[in-house]
Amino acid sequence: MRRREFLGVLAGMTTGWSSPARAQPTIPVIGYVSGRSLEFEELLLSSFRKGLEEEGYSNGRNVAIQYRFADGDDSRLPAIAADFVRRQVSLIVASGPSAMAVKDATSTIPIVFSSGADPVSQGLVGSLNRPGGNATGVFVLSNELGPKRLELLRELVPNARLIAFVINPHSRATAAQVEDIQTAAAAFGQKILVVNASTPEEVDVAFENMAQEKVGAVLYSAHQFYQIVRNQLVARAARYRLPAMYEWREFVEAGGLANYSTDRSDSFRQMGRYAGQILKGAKPSDLPVVRPTKFEFVINLKTAKALGLTVPQTLLASANEVIE
Repeated sequence: MRRREFLGVLAGMTTGWSSPARAQPTIPVIGYVSGRSLEFEELLLSSFRKGLEEEGYSNGRNVAIQYRFADGDDSRLPAIAADFVRRQVSLIVASGPSAMAVKDATSTIPIVFSSGADPVSQGLVGSLNRPGGNATGVFVLSNELGPKRLELLRELVPNARLIAFVINPHSRATAAQVEDIQTAAAAFGQKILVVNASTPEEVDVAFENMAQEKVGAVLYSAHQFYQIVRNQLVARAARYRLPAMYEWREFVEAGGLANYSTDRSDSFRQMGRYAGQILKGAKPSDLPVVRPTKFEFVINLKTAKALGLTVPQTLLASANEVIE
């Protein structure tokens, strides 16, 4: 039995167990679904549970959380969502691309999501301030930060004639991200090479193609698959001596050059708080979608030196953290 399945079974046992002598009160069940793996979601789960506890709910005491992970394979998300709907869980927490799969599966069970793309344009909510329907959550702005990441990458690598933009073509949000990057690149006068990579094997092929095209730097689109293959991406960038701008700080901590993002710990704490408020009776339709106000720009100076890059003092001064 895989670890995520064991966690789900364990949570289910917590919910359904009763004593022969005295029946235990039924406690609400939260179904938690993510496109990532447990390994990469684990860092965020503590923040989610913290927010839940701030509203008076503790896993295993007065609420049970069942976890499911797609391990970077979006095609598995509809089945996971459908399973939670069949089980009639009290609430579903949907992390990243899983939000649309959950929304497609139910219009009645409350949903708390984190979304990198605009939840209004996706159809998750009617508006940010008055969501309507059965869903609310956090708009983490990840997709929208692509042009800013491109701008910072150009400052880090000003002589990059050609920058690769690596995408997962199977994502619903990819087309909009490509359009945003191409528009921003045109304004900068920057040449962009769009490269597909949606499996570990395609990642290797992508780097071989980038080397042949003499790419000067790499920018990644926002997708959970790249978090699953984080170590592979960082290792290939080092092997091919390619400066890369990533979505989240975990890439930089693993040896990547830089990232620009919102503060995910704060976002997941807010998701936990909304989940608790809904369990206490609040309606998702009345809870405004939260837009983060905290952003992180992290630079790995050791990696920059290994690549022969001199990081401008202006960027060092604007960074939230410099890893040396």
